[in-house]
Amino acid sequence: MNTLAKEQSVDVDSREYVDALRHSCAHVMAQAVQELFPGTRITIGPAIENGFYYDFDGPHHFTEEDLPKIEKRMRQIAEGNHPFIGKEVTPEESRKFWEARGEKFKVELLDGIVARGEKVTHYSHDNYVDLCRGGHLQDTRGIRHFKLLSVAGAYWRGDEKNPMLQRIYGTAWPTKDQLDKHLKMLEEAKARDHRKLGPALDLFSIQELAGPGLIFWHPKGGLMRLIMEDWLRAEALARGYQMVYTPHIANVELWNTSGHRSFYKDNMFGEIEVEKGEYQLKPMNCPFHILIYQSRLRSYRELPLRLSELGTVYRYERSGVLHGLMRVRGFTQDDAHIFCTPDQIEGEVEGCIDFALHVFKTFGFERYQMEVSTWDPAKRSDYIGDEGDWGRAQAALESVLKRRGVPYKLCPGEAAFYGPKIDVKLIDAIGRSWQLSTVQFDFNLPRKFGMEYIAPDGSRKQPLMVHRALYGSIERFFGILIEHYAGHFPLWLSPVQVKILTLTEAQNDAALALESRLKAAGLRPAVDLRGEKIGAKIRDAQLEKTPYMVVLGPRDVASGTLAVRLRDGRQLSGVTESQFVSKLSQECAEKLTSPHWEQPQ
Repeated sequence: MNTLAKEQSVDVDSREYVDALRHSCAHVMAQAVQELFPGTRITIGPAIENGFYYDFDGPHHFTEEDLPKIEKRMRQIAEGNHPFIGKEVTPEESRKFWEARGEKFKVELLDGIVARGEKVTHYSHDNYVDLCRGGHLQDTRGIRHFKLLSVAGAYWRGDEKNPMLQRIYGTAWPTKDQLDKHLKMLEEAKARDHRKLGPALDLFSIQELAGPGLIFWHPKGGLMRLIMEDWLRAEALARGYQMVYTPHIANVELWNTSGHRSFYKDNMFGEIEVEKGEYQLKPMNCPFHILIYQSRLRSYRELPLRLSELGTVYRYERSGVLHGLMRVRGFTQDDAHIFCTPDQIEGEVEGCIDFALHVFKTFGFERYQMEVSTWDPAKRSDYIGDEGDWGRAQAALESVLKRRGVPYKLCPGEAAFYGPKIDVKLIDAIGRSWQLSTVQFDFNLPRKFGMEYIAPDGSRKQPLMVHRALYGSIERFFGILIEHYAGHFPLWLSPVQVKILTLTEAQNDAALALESRLKAAGLRPAVDLRGEKIGAKIRDAQLEKTPYMVVLGPRDVASGTLAVRLRDGRQLSGVTESQFVSKLSQECAEKLTSPHWEQPQ
């Protein structure tokens, strides 16, 4: 049935083969776990990007110390060259099989398969059987290059009302070289983890007393955020956006009108009673911008109207998916909504794409991927709008990307409930992709709110609407920046750009005077006047990942020149203060990701 033919007849680098390898590996892992830990029940074990997992329910509490033992048994199973055999069975046969083994989760999955009218298939290898639709190798001999990675908790079917299961993650690759490269990347990612670097660099924290998923920006992180926000606002204003500010809560009737209470309620915090009225924290800014648009009747001469806000929103993310800055409950979006006429829509979408690419280049990202997320007509109830609207909107988005010659991938079923979108994924310094910028087409909210403008012929028309976020959220983008640069931020973003280090107390006055002059020149210096040895001061500045150090000794003060130490270890002597200020000012102005310095002549 659904297994790959002989390996020599398939492309081992194809997505089909890699997914089959990882799915097969998940089955072998499940067999090993059930053999090693009797009483463990199985649930689901899919292939995922870069690996696989399987969720288990049972009396044993898995730890990472269990993984080598499970790996060893997996290798023994794989070496048996057991074929993967698929067999279609009746629902009754399947139910009897799983109930006899006490596999209640498989019985629940079977009920869903039967309810959807799908065929029921069992896949087996060696003495292991699973309820599975297929997608396997021909046999276990292809399972050679794999590694179990971690253990985590996961609610059954992602619902916190369901039992908590234990998930074991692994990775598998067609070749040893691919596996080694991936494991090396994971080690590098571990060293760059923003959840460790952020607090270590005193940028942000998450406070247990306040609750999970809520970010506290420390002074250094707050300064970086201010720089990011100010830059974006200036760029937006130059592109014709207008700045607005809106409340954090609104009456539930607003969310009923927008459709969020119907389609997004599970991700919204509960109601807040205010004078017998019900309010909710906003999960999105878009209905507020619509209300600003509707504050008076608009003319076609005012369109396109581009409203921009750095607006804080709140979403009820389950505790199991919270992840540092990347997945939080309160965050600030660089949100903009463009209201325009049909003949303006493609130009506005293209302007959004241009803006996004400018953001990436400015912050040092050179690679990206474009995706067009569309609806799933088979799940009609999950979306607002008719088929014609969706088709026209998707065509407009694709037209922009085709005209610009930008490669993209179609992602059916990934659209928001109110319209298709272009998602841009950044590729960071170690090759990982991050979902970031979004350009979202919306023909539904204008209709639901009865939005209008006066057309040239005096008639009233409905505007089109584009949602646009470039950072995505300040928090997520900041986390990505930490990991992309491993904390070694470009000079223009660094909260402390220059650390002035003194050899002895005799240079303290000169250091403070230099700090004052550098501040007056628009730079961000700090002075280390501690009574520590210079080696300790340099080491601490390096741990803080400060771009530049100026070491002041008696000869430097006497000569009126600076001994400059760069973050990459280079050292320059005899640098005049004017040369130093000029170089750093140029580096900031050009937003360089690495300095271009030469020893002064």
